[in-house]
Amino acid sequence: MKKGNHQSKLGYRLKGFTLTEILIVLLIIGILILIALPDQTSVINKAKAKEAQLQLRHVHTLQKSYFYEHGKYGESLKDIGFQQVPTVSDGGSANYQISLELEKDGYKAYAVSVVDFDRDGAYNTWTIDQDLNLIEEIQD
Repeated sequence: MKKGNHQSKLGYRLKGFTLTEILIVLLIIGILILIALPDQTSVINKAKAKEAQLQLRHVHTLQKSYFYEHGKYGESLKDIGFQQVPTVSDGGSANYQISLELEKDGYKAYAVSVVDFDRDGAYNTWTIDQDLNLIEEIQD
Protein backbone atom coordinates (compact mmCIF):
# COMPACT_ATOMS: atom_id res chain seq x y z
CA MET A 1 0.00 0.00 0.00
CA LYS A 2 1.44 3.38 -1.00
CA LYS A 3 0.82 6.74 0.49
CA GLY A 4 -1.09 8.96 -1.90
CA ASN A 5 -0.28 12.60 -2.57
CA HIS A 6 -3.75 13.74 -1.62
CA GLN A 7 -4.35 15.39 1.70
CA SER A 8 -7.67 15.39 3.46
CA LYS A 9 -9.27 18.44 5.00
CA LEU A 10 -7.80 17.42 8.35
CA GLY A 11 -4.28 17.67 6.99
CA TYR A 12 -3.08 14.07 6.88
CA ARG A 13 -2.59 11.82 3.87
CA LEU A 14 -5.09 9.12 2.91
CA LYS A 15 -3.68 5.65 2.38
CA GLY A 16 -4.95 3.53 -0.53
CA PHE A 17 -4.10 1.35 -3.48
CA THR A 18 -3.28 2.75 -6.88
CA LEU A 19 -5.16 1.67 -9.97
CA THR A 20 -2.04 -0.10 -11.24
CA GLU A 21 -1.77 -2.19 -8.07
CA ILE A 22 -5.43 -3.24 -8.30
CA LEU A 23 -5.05 -4.20 -11.98
CA ILE A 24 -1.96 -6.31 -11.22
CA VAL A 25 -3.82 -8.19 -8.47
CA LEU A 26 -6.77 -8.84 -10.83
CA LEU A 27 -4.37 -10.06 -13.51
CA ILE A 28 -2.74 -12.51 -11.08
CA ILE A 29 -6.16 -13.80 -9.97
CA GLY A 30 -7.18 -14.28 -13.61
CA ILE A 31 -4.03 -16.27 -14.37
CA LEU A 32 -4.60 -18.50 -11.33
CA ILE A 33 -8.20 -19.17 -12.47
CA LEU A 34 -7.00 -20.12 -15.96
CA ILE A 35 -4.48 -22.53 -14.45
CA ALA A 36 -7.09 -24.16 -12.18
CA LEU A 37 -9.94 -24.31 -14.73
CA PRO A 38 -8.73 -27.33 -16.76
CA ASP A 39 -8.39 -29.30 -13.52
CA GLN A 40 -12.02 -28.53 -12.67
CA THR A 41 -13.48 -29.73 -15.98
CA SER A 42 -12.87 -33.37 -15.09
CA VAL A 43 -14.73 -32.84 -11.80
CA ILE A 44 -17.61 -31.19 -13.65
CA ASN A 45 -17.76 -34.07 -16.17
CA LYS A 46 -17.83 -36.62 -13.34
CA ALA A 47 -20.70 -34.76 -11.70
CA LYS A 48 -22.67 -34.72 -14.95
CA ALA A 49 -21.98 -38.44 -15.48
CA LYS A 50 -23.42 -39.04 -12.01
CA GLU A 51 -26.72 -37.69 -13.37
CA ALA A 52 -26.76 -40.43 -16.03
CA GLN A 53 -25.90 -43.13 -13.51
CA LEU A 54 -28.63 -42.05 -11.09
CA GLN A 55 -31.25 -41.86 -13.84
CA LEU A 56 -30.34 -45.32 -15.14
CA ARG A 57 -30.44 -46.82 -11.66
CA HIS A 58 -33.89 -45.29 -11.27
CA VAL A 59 -34.98 -46.90 -14.56
CA HIS A 60 -33.60 -50.22 -13.28
CA THR A 61 -35.63 -49.91 -10.07
CA LEU A 62 -38.79 -49.09 -12.02
CA GLN A 63 -38.21 -51.99 -14.40
CA LYS A 64 -37.72 -54.37 -11.46
CA SER A 65 -40.99 -53.22 -9.89
CA TYR A 66 -42.78 -53.55 -13.23
CA PHE A 67 -41.36 -57.05 -13.69
CA TYR A 68 -42.54 -58.18 -10.25
CA GLU A 69 -46.00 -56.83 -10.94
CA HIS A 70 -46.48 -57.94 -14.59
CA GLY A 71 -44.04 -60.82 -15.06
CA LYS A 72 -42.24 -59.02 -17.90
CA TYR A 73 -40.19 -55.88 -18.44
CA GLY A 74 -41.84 -52.66 -19.54
CA GLU A 75 -41.60 -51.84 -23.23
CA SER A 76 -41.30 -48.10 -22.79
CA LEU A 77 -40.33 -45.53 -20.21
CA LYS A 78 -43.99 -44.54 -20.00
CA ASP A 79 -44.98 -48.12 -19.16
CA ILE A 80 -42.70 -48.21 -16.13
CA GLY A 81 -43.61 -44.69 -15.00
CA PHE A 82 -40.33 -42.93 -15.80
CA GLN A 83 -40.70 -39.25 -16.55
CA GLN A 84 -37.85 -37.73 -18.53
CA VAL A 85 -36.80 -34.30 -17.31
CA PRO A 86 -36.56 -31.93 -20.30
CA THR A 87 -32.99 -31.79 -21.60
CA VAL A 88 -30.92 -28.64 -21.88
CA SER A 89 -31.46 -28.72 -25.64
CA ASP A 90 -35.21 -28.49 -24.91
CA GLY A 91 -34.84 -25.69 -22.37
CA GLY A 92 -34.70 -28.02 -19.35
CA SER A 93 -31.95 -29.04 -16.97
CA ALA A 94 -31.16 -32.67 -17.90
CA ASN A 95 -27.85 -33.33 -19.66
CA TYR A 96 -28.86 -36.84 -20.77
CA GLN A 97 -31.65 -38.29 -22.89
CA ILE A 98 -32.88 -41.59 -21.47
CA SER A 99 -34.17 -44.38 -23.73
CA LEU A 100 -35.19 -48.01 -23.28
CA GLU A 101 -34.82 -51.05 -25.51
CA LEU A 102 -36.17 -54.55 -24.87
CA GLU A 103 -33.89 -57.49 -25.55
CA LYS A 104 -34.50 -61.24 -25.72
CA ASP A 105 -34.16 -61.93 -22.00
CA GLY A 106 -34.23 -58.44 -20.56
CA TYR A 107 -33.74 -54.84 -21.44
CA LYS A 108 -31.09 -52.20 -21.92
CA ALA A 109 -31.54 -48.57 -20.94
CA TYR A 110 -29.41 -45.81 -22.43
CA ALA A 111 -28.40 -42.38 -21.20
CA VAL A 112 -26.94 -40.34 -24.07
CA SER A 113 -25.65 -36.85 -23.36
CA VAL A 114 -27.21 -34.05 -25.36
CA VAL A 115 -24.15 -31.88 -24.73
CA ASP A 116 -20.62 -32.56 -25.95
CA PHE A 117 -18.93 -31.70 -22.65
CA ASP A 118 -15.35 -31.46 -23.95
CA ARG A 119 -16.28 -30.53 -27.54
CA ASP A 120 -14.47 -33.49 -29.12
CA GLY A 121 -17.43 -34.77 -31.13
CA ALA A 122 -18.14 -37.75 -28.82
CA TYR A 123 -21.29 -37.75 -26.73
CA ASN A 124 -21.08 -39.51 -23.37
CA THR A 125 -23.22 -42.68 -23.32
CA TRP A 126 -24.08 -44.93 -20.38
CA THR A 127 -26.06 -48.17 -20.37
CA ILE A 128 -27.66 -50.41 -17.77
CA ASP A 129 -29.31 -53.81 -18.11
CA GLN A 130 -31.58 -56.05 -16.07
CA ASP A 131 -28.57 -57.35 -14.11
CA LEU A 132 -27.59 -53.82 -13.00
CA ASN A 133 -24.51 -53.76 -15.24
CA LEU A 134 -23.85 -50.01 -15.46
CA ILE A 135 -21.31 -49.33 -18.22
CA GLU A 136 -19.93 -46.18 -19.77
CA GLU A 137 -20.09 -47.10 -23.47
CA ILE A 138 -18.68 -43.85 -24.86
CA GLN A 139 -16.50 -41.54 -22.79
CA ASP A 140 -16.56 -37.80 -23.27
